[in-house]
Amino acid sequence: MQRTNSQDHLGAREAQLQALLLRGLAGDARAYREFLAALALHVRGFLRRRLQQRPAEIEDLLQEVLLAVHNARHTYQPQQPLTAWVQAIARYKLADYLRRYAHQDALHEVLEDDSDLFATSDEAPAQANRDLGKLLGRLPARQRLPIVHVKLEGLSVEETARITGLSCSAVKVGIHRGLKALAKLIRGSEEHED
Repeated sequence: MQRTNSQDHLGAREAQLQALLLRGLAGDARAYREFLAALALHVRGFLRRRLQQRPAEIEDLLQEVLLAVHNARHTYQPQQPLTAWVQAIARYKLADYLRRYAHQDALHEVLEDDSDLFATSDEAPAQANRDLGKLLGRLPARQRLPIVHVKLEGLSVEETARITGLSCSAVKVGIHRGLKALAKLIRGSEEHED
């Protein structure tokens, strides 16, 4: 009976996150922010359980996973279990990290643990918002603001142009360059650590 209640709880949590993601993919920026914030809690717990010997690396790796999820969001299929999709991304990023920084033995030990990504949540949503803000804070305002207003808050390009004083084309360029810059920042931090 305990197992069934636990499975029901995990299923409900996954369904809730999947609903947020699907609403986000349909253009609901608030739902997408909630999805990323909730997902960050689970991914952080997933990484913390696997990187107990390297706690200082958890936040950087969390940002890599969240960015990878964001960049791959168009590949998610609604009939696909969200757990499997996110866990594949998280495990890939973790394996990549371990290949760079850890011994091969540790790689096999950590990846063999198949505990469910959504089994536990690690911290309060404020922490996830801080993480996302920290990543965006590394961008110049002309890239950060269009991403925040259009992609996260759901404003139109025209509304964002009025708010920021940028032209509509500058808003579009800012979003495009900002997303590329985020990916480059992460790759750059990886190269500096090698």
